Amino acid sequence: MKELERDLGLPSVLAISIGAMIGSGIFILPALALEIAGPAVILAYALAGLLVVPAALSKSEMATAMPEAGGTYIYIERGMGPLLGTVAGVGTWFSLSFKGALALVGGVPYLILVFDLPLKPVALGLATVLILVNLFGAKQTGRLQVAIVVVMLAALGWFAAGSAPSVRSANYIGFFDAGVGGLLAATGLVFVSYAGVTKVASVAEEVEDPGRNIPLGILGSLVFTTILYVAIVAVLVGVTEPGSVAGSLTPVAVAAESTLGQAGVVAVISAAVLALVSTANAGILSSSRYPFAMSRDRLAPASLSAVSDRFGTPVTSITLTGAVLLLFIAFVPILEIAKLASAFQILVFGLVNLAVIAFREGSTEYDPEFTSPLYPWVQIFGVVTGGLLLTQMGTVALLGAVLITVGSVGWYAVYVRSRVDREGAATDAVRRRVGRDVLTETESVVSGGRHEVLVALTKNLDETRERSLVAIAADIVRPHDGRVVVVRFEEVPDQAPLTEDLTVQSATDISYETRIESLATDLDVDVEADEVVSHDTKHAIVNAAESRGVDAIVAEHESLRLRSRLFGDPIDWVVRHAGCDVLLVDNLGYDRPARVALSTDGGPYPPLTVDVAEAIAVANRGDVSLWYPADRNGTDPYRRTIDDYQSELSEILSVPVRSEFFRADGGQPASPDVVVRRGADVRLRNALLDDRPLFPSPGCTTITVYPHESRRPRFTRRLLERLTF
Repeated sequence: MKELERDLGLPSVLAISIGAMIGSGIFILPALALEIAGPAVILAYALAGLLVVPAALSKSEMATAMPEAGGTYIYIERGMGPLLGTVAGVGTWFSLSFKGALALVGGVPYLILVFDLPLKPVALGLATVLILVNLFGAKQTGRLQVAIVVVMLAALGWFAAGSAPSVRSANYIGFFDAGVGGLLAATGLVFVSYAGVTKVASVAEEVEDPGRNIPLGILGSLVFTTILYVAIVAVLVGVTEPGSVAGSLTPVAVAAESTLGQAGVVAVISAAVLALVSTANAGILSSSRYPFAMSRDRLAPASLSAVSDRFGTPVTSITLTGAVLLLFIAFVPILEIAKLASAFQILVFGLVNLAVIAFREGSTEYDPEFTSPLYPWVQIFGVVTGGLLLTQMGTVALLGAVLITVGSVGWYAVYVRSRVDREGAATDAVRRRVGRDVLTETESVVSGGRHEVLVALTKNLDETRERSLVAIAADIVRPHDGRVVVVRFEEVPDQAPLTEDLTVQSATDISYETRIESLATDLDVDVEADEVVSHDTKHAIVNAAESRGVDAIVAEHESLRLRSRLFGDPIDWVVRHAGCDVLLVDNLGYDRPARVALSTDGGPYPPLTVDVAEAIAVANRGDVSLWYPADRNGTDPYRRTIDDYQSELSEILSVPVRSEFFRADGGQPASPDVVVRRGADVRLRNALLDDRPLFPSPGCTTITVYPHESRRPRFTRRLLERLTF
């Protein structure tokens, strides 16, 4: 494939970036911001430039890592995944569309200073012409863009230098009268003035020495433009009567007339019309490419990426963008257009900062030539301050950002999710972080162990099943020279006294004690036998465990009877109220199990299930099989993460470990002797985080582990497991 020649040096990069910024931000917004913050509008421009720095650094880094893939949407989609890629694509599309509308609605007043024309019809007419120009494939030439930048800088430089001697210090009195709230609101409003600072990233493939020229060009143009904006606004405030240009549609022309006369007005009008028409045309051109790019990534209908054979342009995408632009011009007031443009830009810049963190922390190949200094604090600063600005921009801007975000998430859920199986670097980074946290916790739990376990016999069991429960408990405590407490619970009617017939030991009682003593000898473990008669077995189990201070309860899991289905499974109550872990056994026999399987629904194995599985394998000189769903549609990063996680888990365990896959529809590895699994959180049954069926019937004893509430993972971690594994 033919590559573009890298022939753009630092001067070209600076020109592109400066040209992309200077426009509505200086010709229109000062008057609107002056109404909000008064003279502090000067500081608002400086503060906005400072708050753009994190996004400028982040995009510079990503542009040098992926110079062939220009565009904010591309970076965010690759870094944060299709969901936030959808939000970023739609948000950037709206931001650029609003910026184009702002340029036209704000540029026409300068034009009608010369020609007596109606504002909105002229703006709509110019928009229609520019839409047609884009449809027919006409492009701005580099020379025209450079000429526009030269004219703008010359006119603005003349205005600033020529007007500076006329500045009156009295105009700055009451600088902070609007307070911090006014300053932040104005900062948010003018934030869009710097939106073009990172536009050069879209031509990063053509920049020579990108590791040097891209960050220098972006940051250099940002510093230059910030100084220029601050100087012009300071002069504008200083040469006009206090409040006289607040709300004016042509503030720079008004100021130029007061200091430079008619010649200054002509120069400013020429620069303003050229800049704003250029900005509007660039807005239509660039914003229409976002639906086009999203369509190619299957985040939008295929028709939006269709290219006209006749004109060679994405007609549908341009037409849709043009229609939205015309609606904005016709029905949205200029102040709200400016606020919405800035709000969406702040949102997108926040996602740009998060994308860098995602690339750095994930396992995706990422090797930038330039790296942002003070990582990740610069990026966190950018996200936090962006969120703060959004809250200060008023209801319309905040509501617009929320609606676009919610709408984008809804579009992803309805249209995109079933069509796209990619994931971003952030998903992999979070997944690896969750995996590391679980491994750390697992290592701590495995080294701790259990020292006393209560075996609850809740009904008449045959000797084989009784032995199985005691043997499981013995294997769990044996590594720590622990003790097994075996208690037979008998429930009597409420009207029957608990002391009735308890002074007479039957032959059955003697047989029970004898069996337990025999088991203690056979299993080589310290066993204590006891019996409890109560009116409520579930309360008795919990009370017995609490009075003895045991680490875990082992009991059979009874099949739900009709009463249990209607009024709740009693064992759920035990799990919720026990002051220790609970192990429920689907008892199909337990005879020196050498093959122990750990099962999961796709997330990491809970530490307590790992601990139980290892203890059983150690006691019986067996091994542990790590079962994982074979029918899980995972991406390559997902599979690499799982492989790494299982490898690190194997190093923690002291028994042989192997990985095997099972299918939920019936396929499974060679039959194990015991399967250990996580128990569903009974408080969330059938809810978002309730465990799905893990495997088909394994045909062997299954131990379901319910950790005590203090050991259960926090909601946030369970949620992250669900979202990333």
